[in-house]
Amino acid sequence: METIKKLWAHRIFRIFCWAFLVLFILYAILVIVRVVHFFNLDKTNAQVEKIHNTKLTMDDVLGTNPPPDPGTLADKTVAGVDANQNGIRDDVELAVFKQYPNSAKTRAVLLQYALALQMETVQPFMNEAIAGEIASKGDRAVFCLSKIVPDGGGVILALEKYGKFISDKQLNTEQRKAKHKNFYSFVKGGKIDDSESCDVDIVKLQN
Repeated sequence: METIKKLWAHRIFRIFCWAFLVLFILYAILVIVRVVHFFNLDKTNAQVEKIHNTKLTMDDVLGTNPPPDPGTLADKTVAGVDANQNGIRDDVELAVFKQYPNSAKTRAVLLQYALALQMETVQPFMNEAIAGEIASKGDRAVFCLSKIVPDGGGVILALEKYGKFISDKQLNTEQRKAKHKNFYSFVKGGKIDDSESCDVDIVKLQN
């Protein structure tokens, strides 16, 4: 009888230990999940703030700090070269100035569009919130493009005339096209205020 009692006590103790171990493991998993969640949330918030604060400047439009020609390095990586660190790929920036040397307004809208496309392809950390913020940047750039079309030509005409020029320069390798396609797999929607679509007040530019 005493042996049976000891056996049952041992079994109950083992069951208790296993139950405690399972609960501990579940608690540890929950803690890890929460830590990862808040870590990713902090990363997301920091990245969204950085994207929100990254804008074209008047110095970029006027070419105050032009980059050197990156040459063959331009297409070595997806990100390319950005020697003057303004968020625009140097070969694309130089192509805009070469194509439109006498129109600051055109450079302003094209460089803003190039900046948005670059964001879409080089983000090191991507999720729906980050993609949405970048998509809004892209939408604003598209609306800004439409502002230089004469006689209210609209967004479609702007994209036909100017957008393709930038997208062909920006997405000029298979790797960049693939990264751009992957970006849109994260985009679920976005909204913009097209009344403030341009980073630079193009009205202040004379040509």
